[in-house]
This record gives sequence, structure tokens and C-alpha cells, in this order.
Amino acid sequence: MLVSNPLAEMLDERIKSLDSTDPLRSFRSRFFLPKGVVYLDGNSLGALPVATAGRLQQVVNEEWGAGLIKSWNSHDWIGATQRVGNKIATLIGAKPGEVTVADSTSVNIFKLLLAAISNKPGRNIILTEAGNFPTDLYIAQGISGLFPNLNLLAVPGSKILEGINDQVAAILLTHVHYKTGYKHNLAEITRRAHQCGALIVWDLSHSVGAVDVNLAMAQVDLAVGCGYKYLNGGPGAPAFLFVAKHLQGQLRSPIAGWFGHAAPFEFSDEFLPAPNISRFLSGTPPILGLLALEVGVDLLMEAPLNAVSKKSQKLTALFIDLVESYCEEFDLEIVTPKNPELRGSHVSIKHEQGYAIVQALIARGIVGDFRSPDIMRFGFAPLYTSYEDVSRAVDILSDVMRTESWREFDTGIRDKVT
Repeated sequence: MLVSNPLAEMLDERIKSLDSTDPLRSFRSRFFLPKGVVYLDGNSLGALPVATAGRLQQVVNEEWGAGLIKSWNSHDWIGATQRVGNKIATLIGAKPGEVTVADSTSVNIFKLLLAAISNKPGRNIILTEAGNFPTDLYIAQGISGLFPNLNLLAVPGSKILEGINDQVAAILLTHVHYKTGYKHNLAEITRRAHQCGALIVWDLSHSVGAVDVNLAMAQVDLAVGCGYKYLNGGPGAPAFLFVAKHLQGQLRSPIAGWFGHAAPFEFSDEFLPAPNISRFLSGTPPILGLLALEVGVDLLMEAPLNAVSKKSQKLTALFIDLVESYCEEFDLEIVTPKNPELRGSHVSIKHEQGYAIVQALIARGIVGDFRSPDIMRFGFAPLYTSYEDVSRAVDILSDVMRTESWREFDTGIRDKVT
């Protein structure tokens, strides 16, 4: 902290000790982080891996430019969806052949949720959490509108378990809530779904690459995840989907595209679904985005998974502790659980002037984000966020609140992306 006193000096030594003993500290240099910026928005868009630019230049110049269409075979573009999917599988406790990279998170939710509902005829409820991420809710609403007897039931997160019954066809939940950072109990809710004969689709977008996820241990049915947050795949990176192996032969994708065919290059008029996870592919994979994503995934694969999740807990705990210690005089409400087992890798703070405060912080080099109507979010990516970043962020936050410098940003005009 900037204030010079014995307590501040003790804190400074504590921060230095945490950074010097951090088993992940070497990864920070492998990301491009602008000088003078503390980037706490990796839960929205991950930082750029240093290796990505070179890899994309190679793909564009050599593979696409020189290799042209031959690169589908010679550089295994055709196998990239499964290759990268298998790598992601190691990060989420899945088996080889259970994950593939495809489309966007939204499209994958549509495919898996509709496939799950179609597998449960006679049941008439989609269960989800009120306040779930909007795209999850919108897709569930759209699907429920396709069937006259299918109802969407959105309940508070605390009521999910009691909302699961034998009329529920499918459950759609986000593992870590995008706004509050609350982390659902993956295994407990999945177990309850199975007891009632329902299938569950987990959205891992705010957890994969930052917190512990073990789909096999929790016996998860279906899951989707984002490629551009903690996986650092770049803006608009393709997403991934997971289908447990025992379900792959039972479920059919509602988007029966040619890459999901058992033999796509035989060009048959009739659709015959692939016998494996590939049946959930649809159109031609976006190779540039997919190979950029692979760079970010490869980085995470080098890091011990337990070290990643432990650092996530320590970073968020330090942030909460410092905000409570140095900002207690201000009207800041931490809405993220203090119990490390119940939170993801971002911390959310509620304040009626949240947007203006975030803009004041950004102007000072502290990049978080805002979620309407009053939530400031601060994301901690274990591979590149340092403990010094956390200390500096809280120091600047305290100064912004004390000086009320946020007032110059209280204009009533907001950027499209907040």
C-alpha cells in the first residue's frame, strides 16, 4: 500500500513473500501485460499469451498461405477440434474423447440442452437459476417456446436442490455465477439430478482454467465452456462442449451439420451421426481461432492444476481481506462468498456508483469491469495475476473512494461494453 506506516510495511513484506514463493510466478512473463496496467478482467477476456502472435503468423503465412487446402491434412487442421478438446479434457477432469471444440458457448448450450430434453420425453420442466447468465436464460426460454408443454422454471440458486423433481427433464446451471462469483456444488447438484432421473448441463465459462473442476468425479452429464476467459484463447475464441461417453450414443445434436456426420467427406445426402463426440460438431471449424485457443490451453496444461486453484483462492482471499481492511469506511458491499469453497476466481463489489468507480479505476490503470445495475467485478487469473497486483488495486480503489475522483465519470453516459 502507498501509505507509509508499520502496518503498510508489514503488508508490503507479506506481498513480496507471496509473490516470491508463488509456484506459478514464471507464467506471468509468458503473457503480454501492458506496462502500468493491473489487469483484473481475465474473467471477461483473458490476457494475450506471448506465443499466440507467433503461432498465428505461422498459421497464416505457412499453413494457410503456403499450404493452402493441403493443411487440413498436412497440419492436421481436420483433427484440431478433437486434439484441443482432449487437452481441455485434462483441465476439467474429463476423459479423452469426451470434449470437443465447437461454435460459441451459446450455440453449444442450445445443442446440449435440446439434446437432453429430447432424451427425456414426458417431462415438462427446464430448471435453471434466476439471474443466471443472460445467454443461458435466453436459450432456455427459446427452447421452452418450441414445445407447448415445456416450461422454464427459474428459481433462486439456494432453491435449486429442492426444485429438482421427476418432472424436470434438464437442468441448466452456471458453475460459477457470472455476477456474484458464487460457486455451486457440482457433485451435490449433479447427484440430486440423477436421483430424479434428470440430465444436467453445466456452464463452466467462469470456472475452467481458474478453479477446480472434476467432471468425472462429479459424474457430470453435459457441460459447455468459454474459450476466451481463463483459457486465454482471444476475443470470440471458439467454445467447447463435454458429453459423458455413456451418453454419446444416446443423444443427437439438433444441429446436424456435415462435420457431425460419421463420414463427412463421403458427402452423403442422409445424415448419419458420428458414433462419438464428433456428432456434436456442425459446420467447418474456425481454424484461426481454434489454434489461437490451443496456445492458451497449452499454457494451462503446463501448470499444476492444484496450484492454479489454490492461487485463485489466495488471490481472492487477499483482495477481500484488503478491501475490508482499507476500504471499510466506504459504502462497498462484497457480494462474493468469503468461504473459498463457495467462490470462483472473481470478487464482486456492490455500489450504486459502480460504473463510475470502475471507470475511475481504469483511468488509473486498474482494469476491472461492471455489471448492471451496481456490480463491480475483479477477476484474478492465477497464471498472470500477482499478489502485488491485488495490493495495488485495493490501494487505488481506496484512493478513488477517499478522493471521490469517480465523480468525474458519473456522466450518465456508458460505453457499450462495460
